[in-house]
Amino acid sequence: MGIRLPVWVWIGAVALSCVAGMVNVAGFLGFEHQAVSHLTGSTSQLGIALAQGHWRQVGHLWGLLIAFSLGAMLSGLIIQDSTLQIGRRYGVALALESALLLLAIPLFKHQQVWGAWAAAMACGLQNAMATTFSGAVVRTTHLSGMFTDLGIGLGHLLRGLPLPIRRLTLSGLIISGFLSGGVIGAWLFARWKYDALLAPALLTGATGIGYVLYRQWTTRQRG
Repeated sequence: MGIRLPVWVWIGAVALSCVAGMVNVAGFLGFEHQAVSHLTGSTSQLGIALAQGHWRQVGHLWGLLIAFSLGAMLSGLIIQDSTLQIGRRYGVALALESALLLLAIPLFKHQQVWGAWAAAMACGLQNAMATTFSGAVVRTTHLSGMFTDLGIGLGHLLRGLPLPIRRLTLSGLIISGFLSGGVIGAWLFARWKYDALLAPALLTGATGIGYVLYRQWTTRQRG
């Protein structure tokens, strides 16, 4: 099935995947060495911690899962619909994500677990927002679905079946965006430590402002 999404959604998906790559690297390189942009590994770690009775880690990991889910809940409260529409409050969601990332910086600096939770909440909000406006086609904070789509495309190619070019292109762009974000995030973290999160915070804030301006321009064009 082809993907019919506006150009601004494609650009936003790549930009947000880059943001997630930067944020996740900060989580990995930080004092807890914990992924914050996706929950599969964290859930496995939670199972290990429960089995071994490491209750401090259990509390940390449960908090991480809850924070990500609360971020997704906030997206649902703000956007309120699964239909892609310029009038939706995507800019508000992006501004809130930016604020959560800014909040995470001082918390991380004081080695507070709340820093990881704030970053995870920001990622949950972002992923839910992208899922909402793409009908689950776009996931910007983890890559399992993107690599799955590429694998399916390779299987179709080997069978001589038609290739879903748009889906494969989008998957490749999101993977590239996330990887680029990881490289940039690691480079920034080596120099600025947790202040490296200023970059994704500014990017989400700028994207939110850009969306609001685009929405206003579109509204005037229609009027």
